[in-house]
Amino acid sequence: MQLSRKALNARWAWTTGAAIVLLVVLNLLDSELRARTGYGTVGMQGVSTGWGIRSIADHWTSPPDAVLAGFALGLDFLFIPLYCAALFFGSLAALDHYAPRPGRLRRVMTLLALAPIGAAICDVIENALDLLMLQRAATDTMASIALEATAGKYVGILIGIVLSLAALAGRFIKAKGK
Repeated sequence: MQLSRKALNARWAWTTGAAIVLLVVLNLLDSELRARTGYGTVGMQGVSTGWGIRSIADHWTSPPDAVLAGFALGLDFLFIPLYCAALFFGSLAALDHYAPRPGRLRRVMTLLALAPIGAAICDVIENALDLLMLQRAATDTMASIALEATAGKYVGILIGIVLSLAALAGRFIKAKGK
């Protein structure tokens, strides 16, 4: 299935707008949790030991804090396909603008356009491990794998953002031949 340029730009616009709104909501929830307990759900992303995860979880023992943490983690799972779609559509828009014809640049940009999908896969692994560590005994191995998945997620997101910004710049800066 091929998308027209107009349909691609429309999907890119609404998924990006919705992802930004949901990102703001997630940050507000995380800020509230961090203000109440000293730790937010984002803080789990930089922890490489099982003890560190348990330490964070121990701060979320009261029911309102546990519910807020659980809701934020659940909402983060819903955020994954939204940001993945937004960055993927932005990457496709960059591909359409900068590499419209077959060649080496198009092949490279096509592979780079898959980075947001890789980021989403890494994010699912990270979130699943975080939930597993919160429900059961957190081990250093699980925390280390979650940390590596977080790093992979951020690389994929960064590539998607760079390509999306390049596509956005391409909309305002016309090529010499056009």
